[in-house]
Amino acid sequence: MMALEHASSGQVIEVLRRDGDDLSQFSAIALAKTDELELIRMCMPKGKTMPEHHVLGEITMLCLQGQVAVQAHGGVHLLGPGQMLYLLGGQAHALEAREDSLVLLTILMAKAGR
Repeated sequence: MMALEHASSGQVIEVLRRDGDDLSQFSAIALAKTDELELIRMCMPKGKTMPEHHVLGEITMLCLQGQVAVQAHGGVHLLGPGQMLYLLGGQAHALEAREDSLVLLTILMAKAGR
């Protein structure tokens, strides 16, 4: 399998539809990555869960397709198409796909001393 090349500045990224797309299979692909930012396209099949975890940097989760339940801040937040959730760096969260789902994650990388 070839390593995926990250997008470069000014390059158009196809997020919604990709060749061979199958939302019933889990995948997490880094679309772009720099020292300060990471963009991840995540396909989550219905029933797929990600146990509670945290990321050092601030994150956003944008649901593009399906429905994802995000446990954070002591509650469950349902994200449907076009809905986004922002979490502070270090905020514990867990995910569960209620339908075959497509999510765009944006992670602001935490810098030492910030």
